[in-house]
Amino acid sequence: MEPDDTPVTVDVALNVKPSYEPEFETILTEMIAAAGMFEGHLGVNVFRPSDTSNLQYRIVFKFDRLSNFRRWENSEIRQSYLARINRLTVDEGKLQVLTGLETWFTLSTNKAMLPPPRYKMFLLTWGTIFILINFTNRAVVPHLFFLPAPLATFLVSGLMVFAMTYVIMPRITRLFFKWLYPKSS
Repeated sequence: MEPDDTPVTVDVALNVKPSYEPEFETILTEMIAAAGMFEGHLGVNVFRPSDTSNLQYRIVFKFDRLSNFRRWENSEIRQSYLARINRLTVDEGKLQVLTGLETWFTLSTNKAMLPPPRYKMFLLTWGTIFILINFTNRAVVPHLFFLPAPLATFLVSGLMVFAMTYVIMPRITRLFFKWLYPKSS
């Protein structure tokens, strides 16, 4: 695995032409199923428009590695679905590829958003990890005394990354939203 071949989140915002939503939904469903057949595909979230005056769909694809996403991105099947979808959209839409820590700072909104400044991501991640390490050292590590140190470290680090990615950072991002995204508030 290349050093920059990291997990990737792809955020796509598409504005669908009025009255083409049913056809768009059908093609999107087929496209998602096709993406699921590609190596490294981790899932898709679709955020549908909340009102009929703004028919923007936000589709978030996740892949385990950038190289696997690139295979999907350059595939003939994806290109054929895009050609069908482009007939149904107002413009080309917006595509944002996120790798690394900025994926911890993405929120479920209908608008594609730029990641916050890196210093804010650094400070929030550092503070959160500091608290998590202290909690883990007191609540988890003492119960792993019977394991060899490398195995205990392996388990604890995996638990921490899982907690940061799926539990803690989504909540921290919502909690600190106004500080992270002051112009969006």
